Amino acid sequence: MFQQMRPYRFLVALLVASAASPFLHAQGGPLSTTFTNWINHPAIAYRSAPAGDPVSQLNQALQSGRIQLKADGPSGYLQSVLEALNVPVESQIAVFARDSVQLARITMTNPRALFFNDSVAVGWVRGGFIELASQDPRNGVIFYALEPGSSRLTRRDDCLSCHYSYSTAGVPGMLVRSYEQFAVDHTIPIEKRWGGWYVTGSSGTTPHLGNADLNQLALGHVTNATLNWPSLEGKFDTTGYLSSHSDLVALMVFEHQMHLMNLLTRIGWEARVAEAQRLKIPVFQLAGTDDTPIAMEDAAGEVVDYMLFVGEAPIAEPISGSSRFRERFEEQGPFDRHGRSLRQLDLRRRLMRYPLSYMIYSPLFEELPGAAKDAIYRRLWQVLSGEAKGPQYQRLLSEDRRAIVEILNDTKKDLPPYWRPGTI
Repeated sequence: MFQQMRPYRFLVALLVASAASPFLHAQGGPLSTTFTNWINHPAIAYRSAPAGDPVSQLNQALQSGRIQLKADGPSGYLQSVLEALNVPVESQIAVFARDSVQLARITMTNPRALFFNDSVAVGWVRGGFIELASQDPRNGVIFYALEPGSSRLTRRDDCLSCHYSYSTAGVPGMLVRSYEQFAVDHTIPIEKRWGGWYVTGSSGTTPHLGNADLNQLALGHVTNATLNWPSLEGKFDTTGYLSSHSDLVALMVFEHQMHLMNLLTRIGWEARVAEAQRLKIPVFQLAGTDDTPIAMEDAAGEVVDYMLFVGEAPIAEPISGSSRFRERFEEQGPFDRHGRSLRQLDLRRRLMRYPLSYMIYSPLFEELPGAAKDAIYRRLWQVLSGEAKGPQYQRLLSEDRRAIVEILNDTKKDLPPYWRPGTI
């Protein structure tokens, strides 16, 4: 986050977007490949609407004195910030590619540590400041900084110069990169992931690009010595870091979640702009732009396919993390009457035991406009019930579909009445 675009060949970083100008790009394709500059649209009002994200709420608590941050050693307020935002230390992942506003501080011996939960990502570089990217359920990701010695989280809309583009699905959002991969999500094969990142845990004999010097990657000089690290101990001085891990499983969850957050934000924008047009709310339109929202059923189709892990790169052999991230992640639930949860991981052939994203419980999903949520629920039922046909759904087995519907019926109270688990 807070990326400063530089002419580096190795564009690898957290929460970064392309430097494409966010103007005059017409719609007409999927959410993930279209862009219309709606940031100042009255239905969006990203810069002027009251913020409702977790970091803005923390900032209010800090200013009122209800919460006080505590500095602790070289990491400063980091531990205190994570606790206040309920972000687990076990989620730590570390990136050493120098594509950040703090790039002068980032090296392989001083990587940027990143932490996340369902709504917030927190970045820290030893000797630098704390970066925060916080999901507003209505308007997209809002960026903040906490400078050393300060108790005020400062909003950083200047981050939109990179974080608002095609690469973030046309909304203020998040993105993960890897060596020679401009964007990484769960569809990218493991063999092409994590260039520029540290990776701890086991991928068995499956190779990946993590832990390797980027110059060595460019020369093709990568060996198995970069695979299956149990921790970061002995790899560099970890003084000040809250964990000695950059957990492989955390990385995979993170990659899935970041893109879905953008897609959910985008379908919410589409619904809000469509409603404003229905109500004939006047809006200034840039010459040459196509201000027509994508049809809800089309937008929902892309969102649902991603939520169901359609196109997910398969896992060739069992993988495992190196920290307690998996346990912390799975224990959050919610659980159905049989003890099943959409947070349960598989890690033998795919990421999730039940292939529907846990983000269906997130505030971002819960606060979608009614038109967007209705369209998602309808399309999701069409796929899970078998009404929707297509080769892309062949990997979604009947027992998986049945389990997902049963779990949702026990754990989601706003399902439409046509959701009938006994019909699957």
